[in-house]
This record gives sequence, structure tokens and C-alpha cells, in this order.
Amino acid sequence: MARCGGKLLLVAAVLLLGVRGAVAEDAQVNTIQDIFRHLRTCWKPPPAARARPIDITVVVSFNRAGNILGHPRITYESAEASDNDRLQYRVAVMEALQRCTPMPFTDAMAGAAAGRPFAIQFRNRKSSPDRTLPPTQERRA
Repeated sequence: MARCGGKLLLVAAVLLLGVRGAVAEDAQVNTIQDIFRHLRTCWKPPPAARARPIDITVVVSFNRAGNILGHPRITYESAEASDNDRLQYRVAVMEALQRCTPMPFTDAMAGAAAGRPFAIQFRNRKSSPDRTLPPTQERRA
């Protein structure tokens, strides 16, 4: 399984490095929250026909110019994910990163973000209704 996982990560990394993407938006990234917002605009999970919905987290760093520094690293995948699910989601994450880079940092944010690792969560599973709904007045009382 570890051998297969390594191959999956290698395929995803090759896709990231081999595909030239476009910047998702023209809006400047000026805060850490803006980084996450910008990446959300690029996220396109695989269709349900190709993979079951899973959650996946990638750690990535950027240089001052907003390009990916080093290699993104998958640090979490839903435990129930099959090898196919993992592969499809790793590819989707790398494609999202490719579409969003170079990150359009402002000058101030470029200096603050350069070299800093960001753990980006791509969530695609539905949460339970209790966690997604705001508390009602009755629950607060």
C-alpha cells in the first residue's frame, strides 16, 4: 500500500509540474484568508462518478512571486478513501494549485507568505446537519 501511495503522489506531482495553469482571478492576495479564498476559486473536486467524496489536506509553500516553492505534500486523506479516490483527489488538488499559481500576492503579502508552509484543506464530504446549521434560539437558552 505504501508503494502504491508513493506512485499516486508521484503521478500527482508530475501533473502539477507538467501542466501550465492560469491564474484563477485577478484579485490581489493581501491576507492569509485571501490565500484560502483564492484557492477555493480553483478547487474542482472530481465528479462523483469518478471518485467518492473525501477530505484531503496538502501542505504547500510559495515564494515571493507566488509560485509554489518545493513540492506540495499531502498530509491527510479520509481514512475510508480507496486508492482510486486518493488518486483522483490528489490530481484535483494539484490541478487546483496549478490553476491558482502564481498566487497574485500584494508586495506586503509576498514578504509575509514567502517560504511559510500553509496546510490547505479541501473538504468535499457533507458535514452532519448539526455542524452546519447555526444554533437556534432554543439551543442557546
